[in-house]
Amino acid sequence: GLANTLAAHFEFGDPQSHQTVSEFWHTDSLATRAGLKAIDLFDAMNEGKIKAVWIMATNPVVSLPDSEKIKTALEKCPFVVVSDCIADTETTRLADVVLPAQGWSEKSGTVTNSERRISRQRRVLPSPGEAKPDWWILKEVAQKMGFKDQFDYRHEGQIFKEYCEMTALRNETGKARDLCLIGLTKLDEQGYGELTPQQWPVMEYQPEIIEQRMFTNGEFFTESGKAQFIAVEHDKPIADTSV
Repeated sequence: GLANTLAAHFEFGDPQSHQTVSEFWHTDSLATRAGLKAIDLFDAMNEGKIKAVWIMATNPVVSLPDSEKIKTALEKCPFVVVSDCIADTETTRLADVVLPAQGWSEKSGTVTNSERRISRQRRVLPSPGEAKPDWWILKEVAQKMGFKDQFDYRHEGQIFKEYCEMTALRNETGKARDLCLIGLTKLDEQGYGELTPQQWPVMEYQPEIIEQRMFTNGEFFTESGKAQFIAVEHDKPIADTSV
């Protein structure tokens, strides 16, 4: 997920979405507004507004623009946690706590590409030392913070199942939101392990079908069910361009 949306493509600013997610997770403390994007986060850190940060699967001192500003922000932050599969990076050097994470070939889970295709990522190599999956690390920390019942996961397939169930909330026909995985909600651990690549929406799991085009039924994700075209008036560049 991203900091500017709720889970499973539910939106901030929509009371119905907020209520649906809150009821599903049995919580009355769900975030009510979007979080900060990466650049804004480090700006806030520089201003002393962020007191703790947990960085996972990235090396922002190298990957983000203005590396000196990013480095300064992390130096100012009172508590920095970094999860990484590499012990010594430009970012881990600034961390108060470094947690050993798995590398890509050691992970088991799912990945989704830009054509909506969900694929199983299957472990190739055993994890060295004390390296653990990201979901396991998050679960353990959450349980230590008192959220044992809410993070009682024993396998990453349980998290995927929960996500699938969320996409189906008030979306049984797949018309309320384009992301709907109702066809995958009944997968057991074996079924999850054998999952074939699927393009969402998945209304019915058919392992042999690997491609699904959207809108072939002539219906769109709008209140009317029709496509909405918006006329745009082109603004010419202020300066003429050369040929």
